[in-house]
Amino acid sequence: MARAQAIVIKDMQILMVQHKDAQTEWWCLPGGGIEENESPEECVIRELYEECQVNGKIIRQTSHSVHDDGFQSYTYYVDIGHEQPTLGFDPNELSKNYRLVDVKWMKLEEIPERDRAYLWASGLIGVSDFSKVVETWGNEISLPKGP
Repeated sequence: MARAQAIVIKDMQILMVQHKDAQTEWWCLPGGGIEENESPEECVIRELYEECQVNGKIIRQTSHSVHDDGFQSYTYYVDIGHEQPTLGFDPNELSKNYRLVDVKWMKLEEIPERDRAYLWASGLIGVSDFSKVVETWGNEISLPKGP
């Protein structure tokens, strides 16, 4: 199985979608599962439209990761021009125990640390001025306490 997702930036804010299941809510980049005979590039544009109701143009790929179980994730930096995102849908909601509940532009400091970690792994550090943000962080250890 594989997933493709979009990094969309406007005024140092990241387009994020919120999912919810019976126990938890989380923010992530717009994206989803790559369908049979679909390229990751086709998938990311389709998913962006489904979840955020906007058309996008891929600028470049920012990451490709392969997990221990073989799952692959592709991330693309995508431009949506002046289109305004609105809450769309996730066709998988009908067959799974989760749903899409919100879409919005978010500043880094508004995103929970757990969800923010996935953004850096998806290549956010190489997009726009976000590497300059990291340079301001200093040397303090700030890892949240585990369970």
